[in-house]
Amino acid sequence: MHFDPYTASGILGAGIFVVVYFCNLRGWLVSSDWRYPAANMAGALLILVSLFQEWNLPSVMIEVFWTFISLYGVLRNLRAARRTESPPDERAV
Repeated sequence: MHFDPYTASGILGAGIFVVVYFCNLRGWLVSSDWRYPAANMAGALLILVSLFQEWNLPSVMIEVFWTFISLYGVLRNLRAARRTESPPDERAV
């Protein structure tokens, strides 16, 4: 195996996937936390970088979809957090 930055990127991305999945199963990182989809997106992007050296269209497609779905999750969770943290409207009192 040739170890270069592309390979290191793929290994790091796969490691992130495994650690995040384990933390989710243990209850340490829930999917409603913005960090869960953010970590998944980071892992997908790192694996995507590794695929520029060893091109594999089906794998690229999976990682692109994984990235966009994770981005949706990050934005959804951040919007939900912003709604719960906003102060009540003073006119309603």
